[in-house]
Amino acid sequence: MDLFEINKILGAVLGTCLILVVVHIAAGSIFSVPEPAKPGYVIEVKAKQPAAKPAAAPPAPAFENLLASASAKRGEQDAKVCEVCHNLQKGQGAKIGPDLYGVVGRKAASVAGFNYSAPLKKHDGTWTFDALDKWLTNPGADVPGTAMTFAGVPSEKQRADIIAYLNTLSDHPLPLPK
Repeated sequence: MDLFEINKILGAVLGTCLILVVVHIAAGSIFSVPEPAKPGYVIEVKAKQPAAKPAAAPPAPAFENLLASASAKRGEQDAKVCEVCHNLQKGQGAKIGPDLYGVVGRKAASVAGFNYSAPLKKHDGTWTFDALDKWLTNPGADVPGTAMTFAGVPSEKQRADIIAYLNTLSDHPLPLPK
């Protein structure tokens, strides 16, 4: 290889490097965005007078009123979801969950022979109408750590119907509120 050939190759390499440096410098100045002194935009907003408070919504009917007008027949239909894990009739025993016959008025975690979760064993009380309403709203929120994975019944009316139905499943049903 003679000197002329080496000069051509070195010239091509150096020329390519020179072009790349020029393109890099040009791209930096063309495509770069200057950093703002303060990030964000200033938006001018006229100060408003505080709006008048909206009229208070009428209070929701108390659970006792819903329970007084509850339908055990509708509750029987709504309670079908309970039968997946619980027996509802007398003497049928436990399934995944304890027997619900006579649950209204019964002490919590008191069915003999059923292995309740530790948090539910510690839950002291009786399954009153209000306690059942709170439990059926969201068992996990009522007793954190319970083994019952049921999400709950969001409708107050449905809960009242279910509780009215569960109340009929007893040798001695409790009187519903008037």
